[in-house]
Amino acid sequence: MDKLVNCLYRKPEALFRLICFPWAGGGSIHYAQWGKHFDNSVEVYSLRLAGRETRSKEPFMQNIHQLIHEIANILLPSLKEKPFAFFGHSLGSYLSFATAEYLKRYHDLEPVHMFFSGAPAPHTAAQFALKKSDLPDDEFLKWMTSIGGTPSEILANKETLQLFVPILKADLRLVELIRYEKPQMKFFSCSISSFDGKEDMPYDLEAWRDLTTGEFTSQSLSGGHFYLKEPDNEKFLISYITKHLETAESDYL
Repeated sequence: MDKLVNCLYRKPEALFRLICFPWAGGGSIHYAQWGKHFDNSVEVYSLRLAGRETRSKEPFMQNIHQLIHEIANILLPSLKEKPFAFFGHSLGSYLSFATAEYLKRYHDLEPVHMFFSGAPAPHTAAQFALKKSDLPDDEFLKWMTSIGGTPSEILANKETLQLFVPILKADLRLVELIRYEKPQMKFFSCSISSFDGKEDMPYDLEAWRDLTTGEFTSQSLSGGHFYLKEPDNEKFLISYITKHLETAESDYL
């Protein structure tokens, strides 16, 4: 568990666990810090993937199925303990969706709420139809910069870039392997919320509605692809998640 999960603020009496999935090339620290902003009803698990941070010597996952199998099976005991929700941004949206689908299909478990950020629904993700992960590093970075997919602090540091690009490419390969058709019947029953930045490239946020019979909402906040790093937006997201988990609590009980 400690290999996969970064939980800086343990809350054993929490009513819910919020499982946070990293964006492409991302680590676990950003979401792990969210734990201090939630009250004692929410414990934050931030996922740490192979090839980064304390797992830097582990090889990258070669396919999405290998990654989802690891995440789902390590988390399974804790997910059975109490209600849980998923939050993912960009790549993290697809990883959280794929994990939720696996859990529903093979373990009949479902989050009480899924929060998807900075990504279109998987059956509309046409931008990943053409492989970009095999581009030379300079062309790859130009493309990532053009779509807003690289944090500015990474682009500003050449030494960091050298470490960052292999991780980013490995993560993107996982996304490029995702193929998901629009479901004939809605697979989930939980609530779904989707978000993006108003200055980011346009996403079909409404298409996430196709995946659930539960309540659906979507919102655009000020900022670009990494709008969620802005303090005001972060404050809004934490308040929004808290409010909707409180609603989920009454429905769950």
